[in-house]
Amino acid sequence: MGIKRGAEEGKAMVVDDVLDSMPLFAKELLAGGTAGGFAKTVVAPLERVKILFQTRRAEFHSSGLVGSVSRIAKTEGFLGFYRGNGASVARIIPYAALHYMSYEEYRRWIMLTFPDVSKGPTLDLMAGSLSGGTAVLFTYPLDLIRTKLAYQVVSPEKLNVSGMVHNEQVYRGIQDCFAKTYREGGIRGLYRGVAPTLVGIFPYAGLKFYFYEEMKRHVPEEYKKSIMVKLTCGSIAGLLGQTFTYPLEVVRRQMQVQTLLASDNAELKGIMKSLVVIARNQGWKQLFSGLSINYIKVVPSVAIGFTVYDTMKSYLRVPSRDDAAVEVVTNKRISQPSSQTQ
Repeated sequence: MGIKRGAEEGKAMVVDDVLDSMPLFAKELLAGGTAGGFAKTVVAPLERVKILFQTRRAEFHSSGLVGSVSRIAKTEGFLGFYRGNGASVARIIPYAALHYMSYEEYRRWIMLTFPDVSKGPTLDLMAGSLSGGTAVLFTYPLDLIRTKLAYQVVSPEKLNVSGMVHNEQVYRGIQDCFAKTYREGGIRGLYRGVAPTLVGIFPYAGLKFYFYEEMKRHVPEEYKKSIMVKLTCGSIAGLLGQTFTYPLEVVRRQMQVQTLLASDNAELKGIMKSLVVIARNQGWKQLFSGLSINYIKVVPSVAIGFTVYDTMKSYLRVPSRDDAAVEVVTNKRISQPSSQTQ
């Protein structure tokens, strides 16, 4: 018993030493990546159906949510709901890690650069917007690959399901899709649709953090550590942020799969022009196609993401945002006089 207890205490000491030696940004990267990967996997089936709605696959667009789920189950089986999820998780882990970590860094940088700035909604809005743009620029090609893989519909040849246009498998995996996309359009091809993504992510990411942090401020102190409270705040934050920016996501998805669509489709160039083209040719409702599914997806996704992130930060002993910011500002001010006197 004594040996076993000693071994456990030794492991605990090693964990303590590792956590103490980890820099703050590394802890935030780890917490963010874990939160993103976990949340994305939970909602992957809904994400697949949503993409098929957004990109207007005829055989799915007229089926509704239940019909689309049934069609995927019959033609592709259970794994069909996770088509493209490998690329999605490969993207979301670095994306979420950068998104959460850069939010914290931007927030501290703004407080350090502008000491008189109010630690309120405006700060969260600015830091969240900047962090969203940063994460997108670093991980966008993986999002493009995920969309192209999810857009494919591959059914077993022995099944003859009415309504299927044809069996197609343009890409045979992440690496194959990446290589073909690069050959077809180079770096520009890998960033097709990035403009509406950036235009959409700035307000969405900013509003998401803004609503989440603002709602948490109004929670009584004794309930702030409650998982249900965090889930509720995260759900509402994701819901409100997504509603305002959803049409831009539809434009982005259609741009991403444009090379796979029929040649008689109008080419999408520019954000405003693309919005007009889609509204004119497909109807204005298409700009909100899949939004109901997105609501179902956003509620658990953002809620789980924020909750897991906060939980991981607690496990990794990350100080609160304001405490960390004060520490960074204090250390900076202390170091400046000493450096000047040397």
